[in-house]
Formats: sequence, C-alpha cells, structure tokens
Amino acid sequence: MRVIGRLFTHIAVRYLPDAFVFLFFLTLVVLGLGIIWGDGHSPRQVLDYWGNGFFSIYEFTCQIILVLVSGYALAHTRPVRRALIAFTRLPRTEVQVIVATTLIAMLCSWISWGFGLVAGGLVAREMGIVHRGRVHYPLVVAAAYSGFIVWHGGYGGSIPTVIANPGHFLEAEMGIIPVSQTVFSIGNLAILAAMILVVPAVLVSMRPRGNEPRVSLPDSEQSDDSPAAPMPDQARMTPAQRLEYSRLIPLTLGTIALLWLLDHFVTGGGVNINTVILGFFALGLVFSRHAREYIVFCTGGSRTAYGIIMQFPFYAAMMGVIAGTGMAADIGSALVSIASSETLPFYSFLSAGLINFFIPAGGGQWIMQGPIVIDAAQQLDASMANVALAVSWGDAWTNMVQPFWTLPLLAIAGLQIRDIMGYTSVVMLVSGVVLGIAMFLI
Repeated sequence: MRVIGRLFTHIAVRYLPDAFVFLFFLTLVVLGLGIIWGDGHSPRQVLDYWGNGFFSIYEFTCQIILVLVSGYALAHTRPVRRALIAFTRLPRTEVQVIVATTLIAMLCSWISWGFGLVAGGLVAREMGIVHRGRVHYPLVVAAAYSGFIVWHGGYGGSIPTVIANPGHFLEAEMGIIPVSQTVFSIGNLAILAAMILVVPAVLVSMRPRGNEPRVSLPDSEQSDDSPAAPMPDQARMTPAQRLEYSRLIPLTLGTIALLWLLDHFVTGGGVNINTVILGFFALGLVFSRHAREYIVFCTGGSRTAYGIIMQFPFYAAMMGVIAGTGMAADIGSALVSIASSETLPFYSFLSAGLINFFIPAGGGQWIMQGPIVIDAAQQLDASMANVALAVSWGDAWTNMVQPFWTLPLLAIAGLQIRDIMGYTSVVMLVSGVVLGIAMFLI
C-alpha cells in the first residue's frame, strides 16, 4: 500500500496540473486533429465547429452547477449537520469508525455528489475530534472520500439524471432513459451492494496494527469553520434586515417547492436532474433558519463550482469539433470493431476511467464521450442504459486518484492530497476489479 500510495501521490502532486491546464492542451490537440482528420478541413471550418459547440450546452452546465450549489447548501444546514454529527457518536472502535465513515459518505454521495463531498468532510472531521488519539485520522478522511465512489450510480448522478430529463442533448440519439433502467435497475443496485461490502473491508484492512502510531486531527483544525450568518442585534435591525433574518421567507419558498414536487410525483412524474435540483433547494430552504443563512450557504457552494463554470463550455466546443469533423463517428466505428453488444459496457467503463484523468467532471466527460459510446451502442444494438451506467461508474472509479474532487473534502478535513492518496489508490485498484467484472455481468 505504501509503495502504491507513494507512486500515485508523486504523480498527482508533481505531474497533474489543474484540470483547466489539461483542457488547454486537449483543445490544441482536438483542433489540430480536426484540421487533418479524414479528407481534411479548413481551419475556418474547424473554428466554426468549435464555436457552435461552445454555446450548445449552457442549460446542462447550469444544471450541474445547481446540483453542486444546492447540495452544498443542504449539507451545511443545521439539521443535516446535527444528524451527521450524531452518527459520529455511535462507533466505539477504530474498525467501526472506518466502516461508519465510509457508509455515511456513500449514502450522502449516492444522494448527490456535492452533498456527499461536503458531508463526508464534515463527518471525517467530527470523527477525528470525537475519537482523537484512537483512530488514524488520514485513513478516516480517506474513508470519507472513498464513499464518493458510488456517486455516479446514485440519485444525484449526472449522467443517469440527465438522460432521464426531456430535452437532454443526446435525446435524438438515445431517447429518454428513466432512472428505473439506470439508478434503480437490478444491475446497478447489485454493483452498489458490492461497493458497500468491498470498500469498507479494504479500508479496514489498511488500518495501523496494534501499537503502531495513529495520526490525529491537527490541533490547528480543531475549531469549527462552518459558514455561518450570525444574527445581528434585533433591537438595531433595519426593516430590510428583519426580512433577511425572517424564518418565514425560506420556509415558505421551500414549502412551495415541496408541494410542486409532491404533485409531480403523485401525478406520475419521474426523477430527473431538474427534480433532484429542486428537491435539494426545497430541503435546504426548509432547514435554514433564515434567508441570510441560506444565502451564505449558497455563496459557499458557488465558490466550489468554479471548475464547472470554466471548463464545461470548452468541453462542448471540443465535442463540436469531434462531431463536426467526423471524428466521433470514426472513433465509434473503431470501438464497434473490437466490441460486441455484451462487451461494450466493459470497454466504455475502461475508457471512461482513463478519460476521467483528463476530464474529471462527470458531466463534462459525458459531453465528450457520450456521443461516441451511444453511436457504438446504436450500431451494436447494445443497451443504452447499461452503456451510460458503464461510463458513470468508470468516471467514479478513477476519481479515487483524481485530485480535482478531493479539494472541497480536504479543505473541510484539514489534510493534503498526499495524506490520503495511498489509501484511495488501493481502493481504486480493488474496486476496479469488482467493477470490471460487473460490467460483463450487467
């Protein structure tokens, strides 16, 4: 574990720049390939493809941003924080702490990736405080991040909820795939069950033995740094402040949203990315003490969305070049030549895991890879739902050694990427075997 950990840590710290830097090099490569691909295209044609693609997925980009912001805000509300902290009092031994942290992080990540990263960091931090001196804190934080591996096969997964939404950008090619065929399918639930069994077991096996020293939460990280909106002196409040600190406003807005969702589901509406977003907004508003508090939570979530805002339009621009020049069709045909309807999910899973190193955002990866694998699925008459799930799990799989998504969790936990990479890289290797087998079985 130490050897593997040092290798991945060395690569991540020394050679993996910010994803936006990768995007720059990918753009140059795609533009160059676009000019020479096939019979060749003029630079003006390729530039047109690039520009038209840049503007093509603004709605999708906004949806992904809102999932993150609303999930972040919900995780910071007082009832949710209190519930998470209450769970940290239940374990009594180091093994129980590791298992509980992993399972709580899995549950929260299954609900939403934005919610899971924040909640996982909060749980790990509180476990470090409550069980200080009795647990190896870096391993606890690694357990919290390892729970993130289930996010893309969950209720808030970008790909499953997007393709269930009418009007998504690949609807013409694959139609609308309800979550009953992806998130709640027997195959996906079986994969989820396997992860619940395997991941905690791997983490427990890596705990320090006997009297080996345990690293505790740093003293500098003992204080609670959660965002807060302190109440001003009521006697000195202006009329505007009285409205901002009124419980009535968020409670009313949240109740209206919950009533719409209730009517939507009662009348036969399905789960999609829009209902997920509205659900997070509704609960976040209802759980907030006043409007100012919810504003503070959403502001914090907005700061973490910078990567999505900066990168997604450029991914769409590159996909415009790949599609317009015929690269997507040619790559899809090459995939068809080596795959069958049964093996396409496996190849999609492996390629998604590789692409995730360069395009760490699941939604951005779907922009680039989705058209290619769906074209291959059409030619092979393979299951669209299974192929989409394979890409989802491939993206989530190599997130275990992808520094991009560790940032919000590590910021809360007070550690560095090198402190947990050794553990999460082992989780990636073991889970990769399980997920690879599952891709053949689904």
